Amino acid sequence: MILEMRRYTLNPGQREAFIRFFEEVNRTALREAGMLVFGPMRDLEDPNKVHWMRAFESLEQRETIKQAFYDGPVWTQEVEPLVMPLIAHYEASVVETTEGFEGFAGTATL
Repeated sequence: MILEMRRYTLNPGQREAFIRFFEEVNRTALREAGMLVFGPMRDLEDPNKVHWMRAFESLEQRETIKQAFYDGPVWTQEVEPLVMPLIAHYEASVVETTEGFEGFAGTATL
């Protein structure tokens, strides 16, 4: 399994607006595009940071799904114009699980 661990530094005071938008719009859009999505999660040490993850079966699937999503109308018209102004900086780590990885409990409901 391929995981993207995403870390966002938001503009000051925008964390709750980002989380609300993520929960109401973005998570559903990402899942409908074929991604497993975990989060958002509040950083306990920095009030301007949020973390979330998304998972894919392979690197090839990741590229296919991401390209379709980011080139599509949901991202360009509904998500990007509203969410990007909230974000000061973001970074992502792409990792692959080991053979002993047992997955996430309850992923069917995430």
